Amino acid sequence: MDVSEKCHYSIQKGAAFLGIGTDNVYLVAVDERGKMIPADLEKQINQAKSEGALPYFVNATCGTTVLGAFDPLTEIAEVCARHRLWLHVDAAWGGSALLSQRHRHLLDGIERADSVAWNPHKMLMTGLQCSAFLLQDSSGLLQRCHCAKATYLFQTDKFYDMAYDRGDQTIQCGRKVDCLKLWLMWKANGTEGLQKRVDRAFAFTRYLADEIKKREGFQLVTEPEFINLCFWFLPPSLREQEGCSDYCSKLGKVAPAIKERMMKNGSMMVSYQPHGNRANFFRQVVTNPAVTREDLDFFLDEIERLGRDL
Repeated sequence: MDVSEKCHYSIQKGAAFLGIGTDNVYLVAVDERGKMIPADLEKQINQAKSEGALPYFVNATCGTTVLGAFDPLTEIAEVCARHRLWLHVDAAWGGSALLSQRHRHLLDGIERADSVAWNPHKMLMTGLQCSAFLLQDSSGLLQRCHCAKATYLFQTDKFYDMAYDRGDQTIQCGRKVDCLKLWLMWKANGTEGLQKRVDRAFAFTRYLADEIKKREGFQLVTEPEFINLCFWFLPPSLREQEGCSDYCSKLGKVAPAIKERMMKNGSMMVSYQPHGNRANFFRQVVTNPAVTREDLDFFLDEIERLGRDL
């Protein structure tokens, strides 16, 4: 298996559960934006073959968890085609951008994937849980992999068309009907309504990024490609101190301290994390359609208020 260094942790977890083993997961290098480097993917594939391994699966990511990066799918698909590997696209987070005419280019090449995972409960805010697994294959692959032929449940002589009964194609025996939640939301909002929801999230992310650039003490980790806005807040005590030996250590303590204060104050909550050699930074994601620009202004004001004396 070949996966990006910044892929979702569930990939390695899945390899462990399936008995593949995490030692058989080859991590592919990413660039400064967190995107998989196709040349390194080819290198890792050749490395695996030289070690006697048999590469068969490549996982590309559309919307990484932290930076919101989109892997270059067209180039990755070319590599997979040359080596005859299964290309899976984890679009759980970023897949909803396909609903936007303005932003769907981020997923160019996804039509070449053998399989795609998408979670409408993330960006579109469909009721938890709502996940989709999409396949190019039309040969009944899932049923051949998962079918247990439990005759007390999946009788073949029912009076209706069994082609729509997905029960024997899943790993779980019982689960909620995810597609009903998506259908109801889509019916209520329409395609245009969902597109507006996606475009609004992008617009608000851009608004926050522009506001951060205007404010002293705020610094973007990287320009947002998606709706993940990653940034540091530098209290006055750390400004113009980047050359100091303990700068990163001190900076890494700022976000946790501010989050503790905002939670105890009950004003808001936002996640933070380190990333590679980058010290802890905030990651703001705006998907709630009820959020206003005034809310976003308050968000930045509150961070400044809570962190100015650190």
